[in-house]
Amino acid sequence: MPRDLPEDDDWMRARQRAIGAKVRAERRRQNLSQEAVFLAAGLDRRTFQLLEAGDGNPTMATLMRVAYVLGVDLTDLVQ
Repeated sequence: MPRDLPEDDDWMRARQRAIGAKVRAERRRQNLSQEAVFLAAGLDRRTFQLLEAGDGNPTMATLMRVAYVLGVDLTDLVQ
């Protein structure tokens, strides 16, 4: 039986922030600029900034592009 969703979306915002933090940490670990990553991924600056800040609502395609550019599995970013 599926679980009921919580009354608020705090749990989802927490996961978005965690994903953004993982993207930022991996980018910094590789000593890459935001610009290098968003350009290589074919994203605009604002989309990438929102993703890293955990404020955006990235599509699966966006997450896959960023993971590819960073050379990591998508699962590394979302687990």
